[in-house]
Amino acid sequence: MMRVLFGLVLALLVAYPPLFNLALSGTTKAASYPPLLAFAVGVLLWPDLARRVKGWVK
Repeated sequence: MMRVLFGLVLALLVAYPPLFNLALSGTTKAASYPPLLAFAVGVLLWPDLARRVKGWVK
């Protein structure tokens, strides 16, 4: 399902060039805002961290 959604997003960005520029500028702004970047990294790494900590607490 994720592959289909990713393909759909890429197709929209190619079909409508203004959307690509909007997405690029939004990504650039988000990457230059450290708290948002730290939050995104935390969300992406949370499942791995939870599995590791679960092994410590037996």
